[in-house]
Amino acid sequence: MHDLEPITALGGSEPRVDRVAGRTLCEVPDLALASVAARRGHEAACAARLAEILGAPVPGPGRSVNAAPFAGFWTGPDQWMITAAHDTHEGLADEVKSILGDNASVTEQNDAWVTFDLTGDDIRPVLELLCNIDLARFETGAATRATIHHLGCFLLCIETATHCRFHGPRASARSLHHALVTAMAAA
Repeated sequence: MHDLEPITALGGSEPRVDRVAGRTLCEVPDLALASVAARRGHEAACAARLAEILGAPVPGPGRSVNAAPFAGFWTGPDQWMITAAHDTHEGLADEVKSILGDNASVTEQNDAWVTFDLTGDDIRPVLELLCNIDLARFETGAATRATIHHLGCFLLCIETATHCRFHGPRASARSLHHALVTAMAAA
């Protein structure tokens, strides 16, 4: 039998951490992700059951919910991405599907995305260089889709002006990381 070791999206055995000009970028490999799409005619039931999972109303357009142990953000009409700690919810998609039943289609997304957390006293100058988002409205609980370095990414405002989470395509992790670190150095 092979003796396999897990690696992060950037190829390391430990998450990559970069510190530039008083800001920190951390690779976040320990998230389980599942996409949820309400089935036609079951939108209200799906939203109600999903609210039970999140412990809060389901996020609407441009919003996210960061509750423990689950978090989620809106990705489209009657569609959401749900996240949880991988160590305790490795089978998140199955867990969510068992709760939502026939009300939704649920797809595992664990290795499809790379996640980075950007923190610092003021990260807005970095965000201004990375993408065209309305920073005046990008406050705690905001979520948006944007293009960064030609990559479609989701940005979540965890804490206004000091903590942003990026979800980007795992296959382009190095390109996204390069864009983030370059913007940190230039801001």
